[in-house]
Amino acid sequence: MFEELLSKIAVCLKRRKIPYMVIGGQAVLLYGEPRLTRDIDITLGLDPGGLKEVLAVAAELSLKPIPEDLDAFVKKTFVLPAVDESTGIRVDFIFSFTPYEKEAISRAKKVKVAGEDVSFAAPEDVVIHKIFAGRARDIEDARTIMVKNETLDAGYIRGRLKAFDAAAEKKGFLKAFEKILKEARG
Repeated sequence: MFEELLSKIAVCLKRRKIPYMVIGGQAVLLYGEPRLTRDIDITLGLDPGGLKEVLAVAAELSLKPIPEDLDAFVKKTFVLPAVDESTGIRVDFIFSFTPYEKEAISRAKKVKVAGEDVSFAAPEDVVIHKIFAGRARDIEDARTIMVKNETLDAGYIRGRLKAFDAAAEKKGFLKAFEKILKEARG
């Protein structure tokens, strides 16, 4: 079910020339350990001003937007959650606006899924996303990706997390990475 939906989404976004990358649990399945995931998270190369275009994508894919007040929800969260009612799979379209997100999308890896090229975030960028999110599940996901992918570019990850530490109210991203890396490579 997930593979078919991922491939349909990829075809639709490619046809509409919308840059994107799959992140979250689907990317962890690719680079880490198999685990239960109930959704598809996709970072788009569009800011919230592209909501109408993303709504057209959702309509084409028969995805039903979840929030009642779409404009207010997207302005507040930068996410358009939708559901494929035939399968119950939730798809979160995440709007991007930072230079880091644009760079991460440009680094995405093409992976064949159900016969189509699907753009997945590079493993380094999945680790960055997971450390930034910081929940216990995310930290474990980052650890498994680091264990399974010994050739990760730690310098790239350090540079991005150092910048996040300098810019964000919440700090400690680089420290968290170093701790996880030490445990993973222990």
